[in-house]
Amino acid sequence: METVEMNSVSLKRPHSEDDLDEIKRQKISENSKTGNDSGQSIETGTEQPDKSLLEDTKNEIIPNEEGEEQEDEELEDSDEDGDSESFADMMKHGLTESDVGITKFVSSHKGFSGILKERYSDFVVHEIGKDGRVSHLDDFSVPVDDEDPSEETFTVLSDDDKQRLEELQLLKNKETSVAIEVIEDTKEKRTVIHQAVKSLFPGLETKTEDRDGKKYIIAYHAAGKKALANPRKHSWPKSRGSYCHFVLYKENKDTMDAINVLSRFLRVKPNIFSYMGTKDKRAITVQEIAVLRITAQRLAHLNKCLMNFKLGNFSYKNHPLKLGELQGNHFTVVLRNITGTDDQIEQAMHSLREIGFINYYGMQRFGTTAVPTYQIGRAILQNNWNEVMDLILKPRPGAEKGYLVKCREEWAKTRDPAAALKKLPVKRCVEGQLLRGLLKYGMKNIISAFGIIPRNNRLMYIHSYQSYVWNNMVSKRIEEYGLRAVPGDLTLKGATAVHIEEGDVDNYTIHDVVMPLPGFDVVYPKHKIGEAYKEMLVADNLDINNMRHKIRDYSLSGAYRKIIIRPQNVNWEVVAYDDPKIPLFTTDLDKLEGKPLPVLPTDGKFRALKMEFSLPPSTYATMAIREVLKMDTSIKNQTQLNTTWLR
Repeated sequence: METVEMNSVSLKRPHSEDDLDEIKRQKISENSKTGNDSGQSIETGTEQPDKSLLEDTKNEIIPNEEGEEQEDEELEDSDEDGDSESFADMMKHGLTESDVGITKFVSSHKGFSGILKERYSDFVVHEIGKDGRVSHLDDFSVPVDDEDPSEETFTVLSDDDKQRLEELQLLKNKETSVAIEVIEDTKEKRTVIHQAVKSLFPGLETKTEDRDGKKYIIAYHAAGKKALANPRKHSWPKSRGSYCHFVLYKENKDTMDAINVLSRFLRVKPNIFSYMGTKDKRAITVQEIAVLRITAQRLAHLNKCLMNFKLGNFSYKNHPLKLGELQGNHFTVVLRNITGTDDQIEQAMHSLREIGFINYYGMQRFGTTAVPTYQIGRAILQNNWNEVMDLILKPRPGAEKGYLVKCREEWAKTRDPAAALKKLPVKRCVEGQLLRGLLKYGMKNIISAFGIIPRNNRLMYIHSYQSYVWNNMVSKRIEEYGLRAVPGDLTLKGATAVHIEEGDVDNYTIHDVVMPLPGFDVVYPKHKIGEAYKEMLVADNLDINNMRHKIRDYSLSGAYRKIIIRPQNVNWEVVAYDDPKIPLFTTDLDKLEGKPLPVLPTDGKFRALKMEFSLPPSTYATMAIREVLKMDTSIKNQTQLNTTWLR
């Protein structure tokens, strides 16, 4: 097997009109820790953090890479600011694959072009649970027991009643109670209203009062703000599992955004939801979610009022879900308007199935602006806190929201946290959190100021640096030794890494070889690449033999990662089509709704490659597709090669 140097092949993107409208409306795609949504790439959705950093990690809503929580969506969508630069112009300052060490291919076929994610429905992800079961939405039925409220519970309250009760529940006004008149005064009617208030507004209690000869249901807070954080315990049947598990089918929404939407409609805190992995926005994704003490009936009711979501396959269990507790994800991907010959496609897909692809960390790991996330991570590891502050806050060329640009300009001009913070309408972004920290702790205590940023965001930076080192070292390893196991390589025996000895080398293949992410609890290869690790870290003013940081959170123990991934369940077919807007396969929802697959012509104007494959956690589907097409997956490269579709 030979390695092939990377050549840039244009990924032409003749977007459909609805996608162009979306680009104009959104302009700048946000990154999350586990993947961005540029329209080019998606990650399997389950990052494996450095093992030393897992101990305190909670399964919480993680802001995206710019730190903005999704409840600011309306503000973000409307923030055009009349930017004079086009997205393509701004992305000239972004990263290419070679900037982050992605330079090699393993297959020998000639690359060809295709349109990746022309429509979000061309990219479908199904989660694979730890038991190997692929999550599908195929059942809308609701498990019923005697404790469930009646359907009338959801309709008995008027919109005005619901508005007043929500304000009371969230302590948004000075009222201490809300009175709801019982128009048809029967015991049954009063019972339904009591149930409706308690079911729909956790934290509120009710009582019945006579006022001027009329019956009223009085809602009031039982425990103030604490009631919001602690869902009702006394009203949940002991015989029922405390967690309702369900399958979430979503279109063009990322997981954190979806959780925030669900929590707003249910009027609960987002942290009562748990899940095994985050899924990206520009795709159709199917995954399992668990929520604490919310009935399946109440969840199913959301199907009547939510766009781009469907909930189903409900069950009650005694446990939540934990990040990383999955086998991986199954992908169904359509590459439209492909140019490859049948022979090229067969070679590419056979190679993907038999050899696999280099297990690089994808471009979404490193950010979209001229300040890559790995640079901030390196400064943290160097204990250079002034540089950390500068890298996060300084002006930078590249694709950013207008208000962030103004905030950075103010910071550069005044170095005044209060003045810069005034330029930010969205205070929960990383920049806003750091500025708040600087206001609180002062410019001489940047460490404490930085600590205000949510832990997962802080760790994202050092994970990015580890990924940057790993990508570069793997490219060197493949350049030096090719696609075979050699003495001095590492392989795993259980969870322990051991060196491959000269006499045993024939017992291993390239698929057995792992390489370390740098840390204090890993060993390095015994050949040239071991020295290359040390040289790279020395150049970055870091000591490979002392990866412990004085702040425990930033001490890297390291981890091991396979250098080649061979996808499972690989299948493909080439189909012809005329209309770029028609779907080329049926989704779970299509099947539930009985929608037939469109009849495709045998000799259409265009050809598409439909491919399916399964990947383990912490691997990037983008890198598998890169191996098939032989293309640079960076936004910078795509926009520079194909600027006309954005103008």
